[in-house]
Amino acid sequence: MITATGLELRAGSRILLNGATVRIQPGDRIGLVGRNGAGKTTSLKVLAGEGEPHAGDVRRSGELGYLPQDPREGDLSVTAKDRVLSARGLDTLLRDMEKAQTAMSELVDERQRDKAINRYSRLEERFASLGGYAAESEAARICSNLGLADRVLAQTLSTLSGGQRRRVELARILFAAAEAGAGGKSETILLLDEPTNHLDADSITWLRGFLKQHDGGLVVISHDVELLGDVVNKVWFLDATRGELDLYNMSWQRYLDARATDEKRRRRERANAEKKASALQQQAAKLGAKATKAVAAKNMARRAEQMLSALDETRHADKVARIKFPEPAPCGRTPLMAEGLSKSYGSLEIFTGVDLAVDRGSKVVVLGLNGAGKTTLLRLLGGMETPDTGSLVPGHGMRLGYYAQEHETLDHEASVWENIRHLAPDTGAQELRNLLGSFLFTGEQLDQPAGTLSGGEKTRLALAGLVSSAANVLLLDEPTNNLDPASRAQVLDALRSFAGAVVLVTHDPGAVEALEPERVILLPDGTEDHWSPDYLELVQLA
Repeated sequence: MITATGLELRAGSRILLNGATVRIQPGDRIGLVGRNGAGKTTSLKVLAGEGEPHAGDVRRSGELGYLPQDPREGDLSVTAKDRVLSARGLDTLLRDMEKAQTAMSELVDERQRDKAINRYSRLEERFASLGGYAAESEAARICSNLGLADRVLAQTLSTLSGGQRRRVELARILFAAAEAGAGGKSETILLLDEPTNHLDADSITWLRGFLKQHDGGLVVISHDVELLGDVVNKVWFLDATRGELDLYNMSWQRYLDARATDEKRRRRERANAEKKASALQQQAAKLGAKATKAVAAKNMARRAEQMLSALDETRHADKVARIKFPEPAPCGRTPLMAEGLSKSYGSLEIFTGVDLAVDRGSKVVVLGLNGAGKTTLLRLLGGMETPDTGSLVPGHGMRLGYYAQEHETLDHEASVWENIRHLAPDTGAQELRNLLGSFLFTGEQLDQPAGTLSGGEKTRLALAGLVSSAANVLLLDEPTNNLDPASRAQVLDALRSFAGAVVLVTHDPGAVEALEPERVILLPDGTEDHWSPDYLELVQLA
C-alpha cells in the first residue's frame, strides 16, 4: 500500500501539485493522466521513493515494482536473463549451481568432488524451494511475450539498446509480481511509466491482459487509450492549470464523460461569477463617485475580487508545440551513402553487408522484428557507433539531424537553454528563445536541467534541436514515443511537409503514413524494396 498526504511537487518554483492526498491499495488500477509536462512522471518517481516531495509525506508497505521512462543505470555486465531472474534471487543460485556442476565434472580429488556434489545438492534444494525450473520457465514466457528472444536474453545489458533494456526491466518487474501472486492474491504495487513504449502490437495486447488480471495495486502513465480503457478502474487527472489532482473512482470511458461534464460546469460557474462580479464592479464605480457611499463602494469592489479569486481557473485548451522543420540546407543528389555495414556485439551478429543510399528528399522506413538492428543501424548512420566493417560515405553538403529514442543527444545535466545553445551554436539568442517558446519552453523552464523533464518534454527539446539544425537528412528513432495525441499530430504534420530526406524507425503506423515513404529497408538482411501498403502491418509487428 502507498499513502501520500499533503503532497506538494515543484519544478523550480513552478507548482506541479499542491496538497494532494491519495492512497493506492490492492485492486486499484489507476490511470495517471494529464498533458505533457504536468508532472505525471515526477509524481510517479515520488510515489516510488526515487524522488523527494517539496512538502508532504509518502508511506509505503509491501512489495513495489517501478518502471521509469528511461532505462536505469546499474550493473550492465550481467545478462538480460540474469537480470530478470534476479527479481526472485534465482540468478545467483543458477550461477552457483553451474559452478558446482563444473567442479563435479572436473575435480579429480574424490574428497573435493564429494564436497562439490553436496554443495550442488544444497543449492538445487534451495532452487526448488523458490520455484526452481518452473519459475525459470515462467520468466522465459514473460520475456517471450515482451518480445525478448532467447538470443537477447543471453546478451549482457551493455550490448542491448535502451528499448531492449527497458523491456528487460519490465519483464523483471512482472516476474516479481507474478511470484507475489502465486497461490493467492498479490499485494505488489506496480508503478509503470509508459510501459508500452518499445513494445510491438502482440506484446501490448499481452501486457493489457496481464495488467487486467493483476490483483495488486497499479498506477500507469500511458498514451495508449486502449490500455487505459481495458485496464484501469480509477483515473487520476493531474490538472496542470490548477496544480491539483482530480480523482475519479470509475472506468476510463465513464471518466471521459465525467471530465467533460466537470469542465462544462467550471466554465458555467466562472461565467456566472464573472457576470455577478462585473455587476458589482459597475455598481461600485457608480457609488464611488459619492463621498457618502465610498465605504459601500470599496466593500462591493472587494467582494467582486473575492468572487473571482475563489474560482478555479478554467482549463485552457492544452497548448501544443508548433513544430515545423525549416528548409533543409542545400546538398548533392545523394547526401548519405553506406557500404557493407556490419555490426556484432561479441559473438552476436546483428546484421552484415548492409548497403544504403539516401537521395536528396527521399523518405525511407527501416523495418525488422525486435532485435533485428533498426536502432543500431540509425546509430551507425548518425555516428553514435562505429561499424565493424563497411563505411559511411557523406555526400556533398550533407547535414545530419539525429533523434535518438532514449534522448542520448541531450545532456541531461545541462539546462534546457544550454542544450539548445549546444545544438545550435551559430543561431542568435533571441531566435533560439523564440524557437524554444514555439516548443512550449519559456521562463524558468529554460534553466531546468534536461534530466528532470518528462519524456514528452525531452522529445520536444530534442525535436527543437533538430529544427534548429537545418538538417537535410533526418534520422528518426521512434519520434512519437511519449507524446500526447495533440503533440503527436504536430510531429506527423511536420514530417509530411519536410522537404529533406528522412530515415525512420517506428512502431507507429500513423508516423509511416504521414511520411509517405518511397522505400523500405528490411533488417537484418538489409534488403531494399519499394514501399507498399502491404508493409504497414509489419510496422506494428516490428
